[in-house]
Amino acid sequence: MSTFTPVDWQTRPAPQSAGEWIARAAEVATVLATDAAARDHAGATPYAEVQLLKESGLVTLLGPVAHGGAGEEWTTAYRVVREVSKADGSIAQLLGYHYLWNWAARLVGTREQWEHVEAEAARNRWFFGGAVNPRDADVIVTEDGDDLVFTGRKTFSTGSRISDVTVLEGVFEGTDQHVFAIVPSDSDGLTFHDDWDNIGQRLTESGGVTLDGVRTPWSSAAGYVDKKFQPRIYNTLNVPTIQLVFVNFYLGIAAGALQTAATYTREKTRPWLHGGHERAVDEPYVIDIYGDLTAKLWAVEALADAVAAEGQRLHEDPDAVTEQTRGEFEVRVAAVKARATDVALEVSNRIFEATGARSTSHAEGLDRFWRNVRTHTLHDPVFYKRREVGRWVLDGELPEPTWYS
Repeated sequence: MSTFTPVDWQTRPAPQSAGEWIARAAEVATVLATDAAARDHAGATPYAEVQLLKESGLVTLLGPVAHGGAGEEWTTAYRVVREVSKADGSIAQLLGYHYLWNWAARLVGTREQWEHVEAEAARNRWFFGGAVNPRDADVIVTEDGDDLVFTGRKTFSTGSRISDVTVLEGVFEGTDQHVFAIVPSDSDGLTFHDDWDNIGQRLTESGGVTLDGVRTPWSSAAGYVDKKFQPRIYNTLNVPTIQLVFVNFYLGIAAGALQTAATYTREKTRPWLHGGHERAVDEPYVIDIYGDLTAKLWAVEALADAVAAEGQRLHEDPDAVTEQTRGEFEVRVAAVKARATDVALEVSNRIFEATGARSTSHAEGLDRFWRNVRTHTLHDPVFYKRREVGRWVLDGELPEPTWYS
């Protein structure tokens, strides 16, 4: 477990604008960067890191002001995720998923449900996890009087082991009707497994979870009224919303890789002995690498911000979202997801051409940027994101809402 230098956030004025919240996220990133490589190597459960997110106020960024939240928009949340991921992609993923699961009640639930969840989450600084992996055989949900009972297993449950509450998802027995519910993470029957052992995003606590008769009141079934689901097209914005979270921590990891590599090049990289230069920063090929990668990153960041603004307009008027506006937004998200994947992989790989052989040492930890991007970009094939864009261009075909589109 990391022990960070204390920051007395409570004695300082709370940020009052999007820019100030992004600056607060940059401060959090500075704290995380002090031992990021060592924490990645250790792979310990990030209790201190989540506490840092709570103390800084970032966990309540989207919460209502009346209950202690910042009342900020998704456009700010995406930038905050990007800023944090410059230092630590794992913690940025946890934060981004937290924002999605916190918002899930608004996406799927009734007004009464989401107002209650958001108020409690902001007031108590809840950190959210989610046991919602659609690639698994579904968790089965049965009815027992006024309770729902969840039974089954999920292979992945990002953040749940270190969360206060967990979003569960399952299907009613004998039907194809899905149900979401938020339960305390220490609920009876909920067991999180310490089995996440991947090459990247090592601190995301994305291991499996077993649900052995986890009970929750019928009233917690998101979007159900009198035991019947009340569908809206807005419900289907969960996928493009979380895909933009992915985009922004990919771009933040890439930016962090560039910044860390540039510092290494300035301070440690030796010029090529036959290049005729006394400093590595004067090598033409080194200058070209940083110029090329920075230009590519800036272009995708601009596209990401534009698409986030488009999404914010949909969030502002949920009842006005149509199949057409939702589908066109998903096409734009698919496009930026594909470009962010490509540029993040390229940046995190090519920095080594500019830093040199000694930068591959275990102590430097520069490899964590590539490992993190490579691990998470396999979440869903980028080929299918490009296909969504191509089908729309050629035939005007809108992506069908699924767990991945």
